Amino acid sequence: MLSKLTVKNVALIENAEIEFSEGLNVLSGETGAGKSVILDALNFVLGAKADRTMIRYGAEECFVKAEFLLNENAEAVRVLREMDIDSEGEIVISRRFFQSGKNAVKINGSAVTATMLRSVTSKLVDVHGQSEHFFLLSEANQLKTLDGICGEAVAEKKRELKNVLLEFREKKHAAATLGGNAEERERRLEVLRYAVDEIKAADWKEGEEEELLQKRNKINNLEKILGSVKEAAEFLSADGGACDALRQARRAINAVSALDGAYERISERLECAADEADDIAATLSDLADELYFDENEANYVENRLDELRALKRKYGVKEQAELAAILCEKVKEFNLLSDGAAQAEKLQRQIEEITGRIYRLCVELTSLRKSGAQKFCARVCEELKTLNIPSAAFSVQFKEYTPGDAAQAGENGLDDISFMFSANAGEPQKPLSKIISGGEMSRFMLAIKTQLSAENGISTYVFDEIDAGISGKTAKAVGEKFAKIAKNTQIIAVSHLAQIACMSDREFLIEKREEGGKTHTLIRLLSQAEQKEEIVRLLGGEKDERAAYLHAEELIKKAREFKNTL
Repeated sequence: MLSKLTVKNVALIENAEIEFSEGLNVLSGETGAGKSVILDALNFVLGAKADRTMIRYGAEECFVKAEFLLNENAEAVRVLREMDIDSEGEIVISRRFFQSGKNAVKINGSAVTATMLRSVTSKLVDVHGQSEHFFLLSEANQLKTLDGICGEAVAEKKRELKNVLLEFREKKHAAATLGGNAEERERRLEVLRYAVDEIKAADWKEGEEEELLQKRNKINNLEKILGSVKEAAEFLSADGGACDALRQARRAINAVSALDGAYERISERLECAADEADDIAATLSDLADELYFDENEANYVENRLDELRALKRKYGVKEQAELAAILCEKVKEFNLLSDGAAQAEKLQRQIEEITGRIYRLCVELTSLRKSGAQKFCARVCEELKTLNIPSAAFSVQFKEYTPGDAAQAGENGLDDISFMFSANAGEPQKPLSKIISGGEMSRFMLAIKTQLSAENGISTYVFDEIDAGISGKTAKAVGEKFAKIAKNTQIIAVSHLAQIACMSDREFLIEKREEGGKTHTLIRLLSQAEQKEEIVRLLGGEKDERAAYLHAEELIKKAREFKNTL
């Protein structure tokens, strides 16, 4: 359940704390007092899109915190643990929104993304507003709702269908790759044959491009290399050069080598150094003799590199290794097309077999939906009877399909459904979107929520003026339905009806006041005496009107008696 909501600088609310209870919590107040702001703040902290207009005028940021108390085995707690966020049943969600447009969202002190936030809050709270009426009028959304009602059996069948559809698309793609008929395949074979021959004719060896680039670099720097080699050889072998200097040093140390072994060893090292210097000088001399500009080789290197660049450009690659991969792909496609007729026949048989599987899965999916729909519709009709629509008739109409439609199946199968409804005896059922009134729609949605409350694991339902368009006995029936649901699921409801307010376990009054030249929205928990006064106001009575007070007391008394029977 939602135990506490803290709101700061949201619209006209500067600072508010609302401590909700289990059961039915009712928010009431004059039109325009700011009841919708409370729900906007709640939607905001649950992950709804935010904009700067919700920040109180003059403030730099707004802040909302929602505190939930749940069973440790709740689905939302499990989702948190998968995110490596600790929770023992308490979930604290906070969200800040700045004038700059930046968000800061935390769950139990850990920063999370908006997507992560919604994955948790979708398991915590179900917010029902007037817009949800329109959601259910869409037949696409009706199928989504029905699948949610049918549960895991339908979800598993849809996953199975998704895998088969993937296999179907792969086979269709392979068939398309074959080029269709024999004439088209032959044209494609010619294109492939030319490409394969062109790449093979280039006869590129692995690493050849790098070798050619090194050769070209050497050719381009030939004069510099020759100068450096000759200069180094000169320093070593010229008269008085390094070689002569080493031998002179050896002769000098030989004069004393017999006096100490250390001098003898230095003499030997100088001799080795002199021999190595002679060898290096000879090698440098040989390299200098070999260094000359070969115009034929230079032309070959440039032409070969141009050839490779042209191939890479033609086939849209950047590296030589990618050409080998393209060659492999084209050879594979060529071999496949060469045996195109046999491959096409084989693929067609596989496609037909998979199409049959798709159809069977769609039929099984339809069967599960029809079974779930029949039970669900019967339960909703029973609920509608208690909501003062005694002759309600509700069913789900399924459009027929044939095996020939299987190729057009999507991940939802082939079902095209429509919720059919009639509120009056003797009237035929018609599509929900065409015949249901606003008051009937509110009760219809409430009936659906009642059925879902025991199945979806949601701990808190929020209803935004679901009582719109109803009054009298119908309002009383809706209030009693709220009380029944609230025995097991927390409800937070914005209402203008006394028949609902009197059923509340906790009622909050939303008021708008002017203080210091500024307008503020205030929220306060009503005592029993204050609740009676608010019910008098909702009934349209005056503050000191005895009849209105007696009526309010009677409503409260009957509400308590009804709740005691639950």
